[in-house]
Amino acid sequence: MRVCVVAGARPNFMKIAPVVRALTTRGISAGIVHTGQHYDERMSDAFFRELDIPQPFANLEAGAGTPISQTAEIMKRFEPVLVADRPDWVVVVGDVNSTVAAAMVASKLGVRLAHVEAGLRSFDRTMPEELNRIVTDALSDRLFASEPCAVANLQREGIDESRVFLVGNVMIDTLQANLERARAARAHARFDLEPGEFALATLHRPSNVDVRANLVSILSAIEYAAKRIPVLLPLHPRTRKRMEEFGLSQSIGGGRVKIVEPLGYLDTIGLIDKARLVLTDSGGVQEETTYLRVPCITLRDNTERPITVEIGSSRLVGSRYEAIVAAIDAAMSGPNRVGTVPPIWDGRAAERIAENLAAV
Repeated sequence: MRVCVVAGARPNFMKIAPVVRALTTRGISAGIVHTGQHYDERMSDAFFRELDIPQPFANLEAGAGTPISQTAEIMKRFEPVLVADRPDWVVVVGDVNSTVAAAMVASKLGVRLAHVEAGLRSFDRTMPEELNRIVTDALSDRLFASEPCAVANLQREGIDESRVFLVGNVMIDTLQANLERARAARAHARFDLEPGEFALATLHRPSNVDVRANLVSILSAIEYAAKRIPVLLPLHPRTRKRMEEFGLSQSIGGGRVKIVEPLGYLDTIGLIDKARLVLTDSGGVQEETTYLRVPCITLRDNTERPITVEIGSSRLVGSRYEAIVAAIDAAMSGPNRVGTVPPIWDGRAAERIAENLAAV
């Protein structure tokens, strides 16, 4: 059996690492196609090194563009690769443009398709990721879900239950495998931060950073947090660009907000693990804080990962200053660790995926 695993954006790399490893362990050939959706070295290549992911056998180098033009470019470049390779399965992960582009090409060429993180829904079709999820799931022959709510979503959409499998969360596989390395790296010490005495903030979602009023509101709330606790803000390239376009200073919080370049995976999870509080609009960080039980203020009105709110550490607050500040105050007056870890997030999701594909 030969499997083609597709990745292209930063959130993908943590997801493919355990899947490729589990397939290889079973003697299944697992080749990686990198779409080049994220082409910045800090957003892509560093993750291959840190997570010991094999080098791709093809790099499509699709580059940037609007969601539509980028999706079309990836499709155009992926088609000849898939025609030449003809694997038994194409595996896609997550919900980025690379995911849906590869899914459509595989489906049109008659190659069996598996989707890791199937069934997640925010029920907000203004989000490009939501459309990517719906289309990818509709096309997939195997749908691997990370939480029970995702299975229920697929059932409501009429997906044949024989194609749906609850396997757990591959992000947690990667976190478990790398947590001790991350702790040993002591990223907090490099930034002169004390364990449990700082906040980590991440911000990149278009609905937050592309709208000036929302970006100003969130940055003002981060400044408020900095009055109570030092804040580390690794600045996503998109966020930095918008701050420049909107004429917003990149020196905020009177020096208590430390703005740094984007961080690698090990540094990020090491900082989450030692943080007193996390502010984020990242779905992956929601999951990581839930596993580590770190209080998480999620800067979104909705989430496709409801389990992180229902039993985890995440609290949805949107982008309104007053709501974020109230959540900061509540978190700072509460315990250092909150919520519980979903029972199937046990570090074996990729093993279940590999076992399932091997049995077909």
